Amino acid sequence: MDTTLRDGEQTPGIAYSATEKLQLARMLLTDVGVDRIEIASTRVSRGEYEAARLVTEWAQKEGAIERVEMLGFCDGKISVDWLTEAGGSAMNLLTKGSEHHCRTQLGMTPKDHIKRIEDTVTWAHKRKVVLSAYLEDWSNGVRDSFEYVASLIESLLRMEVERIYLADTLGILSPNDVTHYVELMVDTWPDLKFEYHGHNDYGLSTANCLSAIKAGAVGIHTSVNGLGERAGNSSLAEVVAAIEDHSPCKTQVNESRLAAVSNLVEIFSGKELAANSPILGNDVFTQTAGVHADGDAKGDLYVSLLAPQRFGRERRYALGKLSGKASLDHNLDKLGVTLSEDNRKQVLERIIELGDKKHTVVPEDLLMIIADVLKTPDEQLIRIESYDVAVSSHEAPQASVKINFRGKSAQATGTGDGGYDAFMAAVRLAMGEHGFELPQLADYRVRIPPSGHTEALVETLIRWGEQGTAAFSTLGVDSDQTGAAVIATEKMLNIVAHEASRKNHGKKP
Repeated sequence: MDTTLRDGEQTPGIAYSATEKLQLARMLLTDVGVDRIEIASTRVSRGEYEAARLVTEWAQKEGAIERVEMLGFCDGKISVDWLTEAGGSAMNLLTKGSEHHCRTQLGMTPKDHIKRIEDTVTWAHKRKVVLSAYLEDWSNGVRDSFEYVASLIESLLRMEVERIYLADTLGILSPNDVTHYVELMVDTWPDLKFEYHGHNDYGLSTANCLSAIKAGAVGIHTSVNGLGERAGNSSLAEVVAAIEDHSPCKTQVNESRLAAVSNLVEIFSGKELAANSPILGNDVFTQTAGVHADGDAKGDLYVSLLAPQRFGRERRYALGKLSGKASLDHNLDKLGVTLSEDNRKQVLERIIELGDKKHTVVPEDLLMIIADVLKTPDEQLIRIESYDVAVSSHEAPQASVKINFRGKSAQATGTGDGGYDAFMAAVRLAMGEHGFELPQLADYRVRIPPSGHTEALVETLIRWGEQGTAAFSTLGVDSDQTGAAVIATEKMLNIVAHEASRKNHGKKP
């Protein structure tokens, strides 16, 4: 069960719009293929209600409403009515899984708390709502007051609650702890369905999920990119891969779509995934050391079960001071470019020189380096010779551009919703004269160094590619934001031109 849209939204600074929730819900259920999703907490806000309503209306039409869940509270009729009016049919009741939480936060005796739960459950059954129950702070409760947990479970059992969610709310358990305590629950109540809800405060969440499965849990809760409060929830991609490779169980998740949903969550949430995050981080399928590239070239010596193609990605070979001939050759082959031994040596020397300055050359930069080092205009097929972008308060942004392709210039003008949009409109018209079709812009990010002044360098990173196609990024650096974007765009145009030439001719342009 994926809780990106509920527990994952508790990440500081995240609030999804209704349409964003709908798009993510649709992708998680139909494209990625998780079994169930948790999309909202009842009573939170009018916006939460509208988002839930939008998702449930879609789910009803698709016959997937039983796979959509919401968190509810022990408040008699209130949460149940909120959920049903929002179109939901499955509620996860938040109960206190530790006596300390029950007495301190609620100010109730265990008996009073169970009575409140019973009142809510009775009304939920009358409204035909399917019920599961979170045991909040269960990890502390089962360790410190098992008698309290046992009393709560027995009560939920009598109330015919369908599933029990064992929450390690503060992420305090180790894998051995999870094995011990989940086994205790399963052995004591073998007819109940227990699911494990972990948090990653010690970085043990994925290992804890495997331990829970081994101990008899029948369900695992995750979030995309591990989003959630504090250190986050169990990561969907990590848990799915770990289950596949390190347990006797399988999931129905489409691993090849994990990168796509991760990218979408990054865009909607504004929270970037760490570059070294397992499975989906930008760096995890990038080899930097030349010895690794050499080993792969000679016999895939550095390949494991975590093959990039499995997750809709590809292996890359970074170019820097640790690079060797093999790393450069991998990238030249991918670009369809052939260099003489002497020219290749010059390019490699420049790459190492940049690496000593702490600059890592990505494959998309390589064509520019070749052109710069060898001073051969044939390598840089396309140049943006000039551009002009005008933005004012009283008329639509306008842009003009002059682009040279193999010595032939094309000029065009365009308008748009913003300066860069107008620039790209002009670029598309100019490139159309050369017969090129450009990729769709997927993401556009600007970075200025911390404490930078108005004259500081600007770094613009643009991600290109439509959903379902191989995406790539280009980077531009300039003292002007538009200038940086133009540089990044020129790199994209050269990549597209080289790729088109490679496909058409099967050789170096």
